[in-house]
Amino acid sequence: MESEVNPNPNRISQEAFAKEFLPSISVDCAIFGYGENELKVLVRREFIPFNGETHIEWKLPGNHVKRNEDIDATAARILKEQTGLENIYVKQFSVFSDPNRLKINMVDYEWLKPRIAEDRVITVGFYSLLNINDVDNSKLIEDANWENAYDVKELMFDHNQIFDEAFKKLRYDLLHEPLVFELLPEKFTLTEMQKLYETIFNTTYDKRNYRRKVNKMAYLIPLDEFQTGVSHKPARLYSFNRDIYEETRTERFDFRM
Repeated sequence: MESEVNPNPNRISQEAFAKEFLPSISVDCAIFGYGENELKVLVRREFIPFNGETHIEWKLPGNHVKRNEDIDATAARILKEQTGLENIYVKQFSVFSDPNRLKINMVDYEWLKPRIAEDRVITVGFYSLLNINDVDNSKLIEDANWENAYDVKELMFDHNQIFDEAFKKLRYDLLHEPLVFELLPEKFTLTEMQKLYETIFNTTYDKRNYRRKVNKMAYLIPLDEFQTGVSHKPARLYSFNRDIYEETRTERFDFRM
């Protein structure tokens, strides 16, 4: 996230920053979380001074790459710093290198310009998946907020493009990899799983076709446990067994209806 280049000029000089970080390479993360039947994405608030006023703007979490770390380590560091979580799913999906990517809004660029060594920053896009119930919101970085993925407002720089590409890649991967289980709790109902797919793809599945599809999944394990605290008939809980998935799959995962 380009705004993190020198968040406090009184604490660290541009020269000191350049010794630790690569000023022209950053990582930006679309952190998707699922909870309360909503797909959300984490966004960061920035206060942009302009003409004597302060503008509130939003962007994706990110930071620059340290000189002693690889790109994957940068993404893991960002997730830990900004969600408090470790060892969660994260995947690189694209590189954004448009020479003018920081200049979409010149107010943002002029605010940023004194803090970067070059007038250009190449950023590597990652997306991450987590269940929001696993997040301790007190450990979220200051000025972070969960935004409904369908209501994302205008973001700084090219972060709307990064978000759109991340969402597109997430949808594709969910059809071809068992990533849905990264967003569900450890124990879940088949209806909860169906609702998650429907939310992400903004559609509705025929229940019979959906159940026919999931009944073929040997790695979807029915438990001797049922929902509690519900007003309707409690549904059976299930869990995902990755070992069985790896042992039994003979072809690529395919959830296309």
